[in-house]
Amino acid sequence: MMITVDEMLECPPYSLSAREKASSFSKIISTTVKHHYERCVEYKRFLDLLGWRPTEVSCWEKIPPLHVRVFKETRLASVEPSAIIKTLTSSGTSGTGVSQIFLDSETSRRQTKALAKIGSDYIGAKRLPMLVIDQPLGNKKLRHLSARGAGVTGFSMFAKNVTYALEEDMEVNWSAVGEFCKANANKKSLIFGFTFIVWKYFVKRLLASSRTFSLEQGILIHGGGWKRLVEESVSSEDFKEAVGKATCIRRVHNYYGMVEQTGSIFLECEHGYLHVPNVADISVVDEHFERCAFGDSGVIKLCSLLPSSYPGHVILSDDRGYVVGEDSCRCGRLGKYFIVEGRLPRVEIRGCSDV
Repeated sequence: MMITVDEMLECPPYSLSAREKASSFSKIISTTVKHHYERCVEYKRFLDLLGWRPTEVSCWEKIPPLHVRVFKETRLASVEPSAIIKTLTSSGTSGTGVSQIFLDSETSRRQTKALAKIGSDYIGAKRLPMLVIDQPLGNKKLRHLSARGAGVTGFSMFAKNVTYALEEDMEVNWSAVGEFCKANANKKSLIFGFTFIVWKYFVKRLLASSRTFSLEQGILIHGGGWKRLVEESVSSEDFKEAVGKATCIRRVHNYYGMVEQTGSIFLECEHGYLHVPNVADISVVDEHFERCAFGDSGVIKLCSLLPSSYPGHVILSDDRGYVVGEDSCRCGRLGKYFIVEGRLPRVEIRGCSDV
């Protein structure tokens, strides 16, 4: 029995087994690729140049992927300009520009719903006091958001109130952090930030100042900027240990995602694996674009059922990793689970958070 994207979004985010997901996923992605082929001139040109026609698609992995860099070089939209309600951008660090992702109301609604479902699976349905490890978003236009701003805005849906840990100059706002910790020392709270920002501007400064804060019931969700930590020889385990020393936080969840597929994020479970939700899929391919076996390292290719306003449904990333398994993680979540090993060598730094 086929279920729609909206029906998937009503289900718990990791509730579909491989068999339950397969048939519906293929039918939906088949319709999706035809939609973008007919409505996005640049995407049609891309497929035509490859001699590929969007006939019935038996598997999403057969669809030629767009490389993430294309979104920096070409305006890709599958809707009229008047339908665009929001533009997301990713920061570039090598002079190649920024990705521009155009959202209409339907795509924005689906992305928000997906993030809400995924986040609630880890955080719970109740809104929590939230500490954002970043400078205040302020009056920045919500119609044009960077990946960093979009991340803060997206996760703010889980907050009943928001405190910013950093000043405009990226210095720690000691009084604000102290008051937040005092008010929520024995309460469940949400702490959010981009990995490199959390590390450089918060955790390292807390440890250097010999100050510690107690947020034992806190949940830290962070993502992006791992390249900078690798350069400092900081592993995920080192990061979590330092966070624990500085804040007493024990629940730390990394996430993997990109502005080109906002909403389809992959959160780390308590066993250290990133999980694929119902509305997304992942494949790892070798240098010949052939699918790697589980456990074999390759380039990460991603699929999302969410975007209809731009052709971001099948994307080839700049990251290496491997799929560990499917429907068998000890945490109980169904779907594939995987490890990201890092950025491919000699690839530009894309810098969603570490600019």
